[in-house]
Amino acid sequence: MPRQETFLSVQNDDELLEIVKTYDESFAREAFRNMDEDALARLAESLKFESLYEPEGIPKPQDDGYEEFVWDVMVEEAREEYNTFSYFIVTKTVGGRSEELFVSPDWPTAEAYVKKMQVSEPPKA
Repeated sequence: MPRQETFLSVQNDDELLEIVKTYDESFAREAFRNMDEDALARLAESLKFESLYEPEGIPKPQDDGYEEFVWDVMVEEAREEYNTFSYFIVTKTVGGRSEELFVSPDWPTAEAYVKKMQVSEPPKA
């Protein structure tokens, strides 16, 4: 597996949330495909399309090709150098089963997503 580094690890009872920085585009793409609508909306908001494109060049969430547009912008924002890209992937592990929930081109957006998850989850009885 291409190199990766854990940037954050939060244990809540039997649930582990982690943010991993990776250079593996395939892993990032898989995480992107796993994102739900809320996660996709949060990523899109963080990318600030309006500062990069004219309004008529930005597809709407209901448009065909919207998800691919978000992916392409995210990848470009993940560029560290000419041909080096890094991604921050949020994973959740419960009972040994892990799933990718979110991917971002930057640490602050991934961290904000984890914090939002911690606040929005109901306390366990």
